[in-house]
Amino acid sequence: MKAKELINLEDRFGAKNYKPLDVVLSRGEGIWVWDVDDNKYLDCLSAYSAVNQGHCHPKIYQAMMDQARKLTLTSRAFRNDQLPLLYEELCQLTDSHKMLPMNSGAEAVETVIKCARKWGYESKGVADGQAQIIVCNDNFHGRTLSIIGFSTDENARENFGPFTPGFKTIPFGDADALEQAIGPNTVAFMVEPVQGEAGVIIPPKDYLQKVRQICTDKNVLLILDEIQTGLGRTGKLLAEEHSGIQADLTLIGKALSGGFYPVSAVLSNEAVLGLLQPGQHGSTFGGNPLACAVARAALKVLVEENMIENAEKIGTYFLDQLKKIQNPAIKEVRGIGLMIAIELEEGTQGGARAICESLMKMGILCKETHTYTIRFAPPLIIEKKDVDWAVDKIKAAFA
Repeated sequence: MKAKELINLEDRFGAKNYKPLDVVLSRGEGIWVWDVDDNKYLDCLSAYSAVNQGHCHPKIYQAMMDQARKLTLTSRAFRNDQLPLLYEELCQLTDSHKMLPMNSGAEAVETVIKCARKWGYESKGVADGQAQIIVCNDNFHGRTLSIIGFSTDENARENFGPFTPGFKTIPFGDADALEQAIGPNTVAFMVEPVQGEAGVIIPPKDYLQKVRQICTDKNVLLILDEIQTGLGRTGKLLAEEHSGIQADLTLIGKALSGGFYPVSAVLSNEAVLGLLQPGQHGSTFGGNPLACAVARAALKVLVEENMIENAEKIGTYFLDQLKKIQNPAIKEVRGIGLMIAIELEEGTQGGARAICESLMKMGILCKETHTYTIRFAPPLIIEKKDVDWAVDKIKAAFA
């Protein structure tokens, strides 16, 4: 079918909870995707960093096919031969003691909320039903009811209440605000190392170090949501490594499967995850053998093919080249690794959407966020020549 026909079908039968660019993709390979009319595009979104390893990586694909021929799902009622290996490999790679597997990023966030509250009641001694978790303004942790309840995005919240209580919001990047907000019932502070959906907002350099110390001193769990920043996106395996710290609980997802399958995980220690007892949390698909085989392959290629190092090297180059673009519409260019944003001056005609539409016509796919910000997050396998090609197109779009 032609693109227009497919778009019409989607508009007719689909819920309109997204506003995608009008490109209908049909295949992908590496950093490139093609639409139904066989037009080629550089993917600068990577499915919100879910395909850090590139589209349809052959080794991840082979692992998926091999496992799919043998066993796809057992539920956790029985053991399987892939989950223990993923436990070991992921914990060793991330220096974690324990891992709890789930499916989507939002499920991982819901899981960590439960774990933090349970720790608060059973280990810290918070009174039943009084646990409080501190979060940040402009956060994005998912779309479930509990999560949007502590979002500050009114569009995400409107007409979905009542919301789950037990959350307190403070400014992002302000360690003093965290210290002042902590009370006797505070069990955790959950934060993104870099706020992705908010527009690649990078906190002060010493922010996470200060936050780590405050949480330690106040006996509060530090939860880092690395679902988007983790697994190489910022030029380190986990973004926390830039600050030389370690969270009490770390959330990963998206690129944990290289885009082949929904896989997420909560990483922590015995003191927190060891509190969960049989029947208190679970998922039919969480930890299934197909997901585990895919995740194991996705992690392996990420490390063995030096994708993390490439993200740091090429990300620095990409950022430097973008900063050289001179245009009155550009307010700021910022980024870390291959997580980059161009923020436009407020009031720029057409906003970021217009630039994204122009880039689409030139063969680059990226997405606007919050009206005036464009994010660039290509797969971590992108090369210098591809960046040079992209920067020329970006210059032309702004011109």
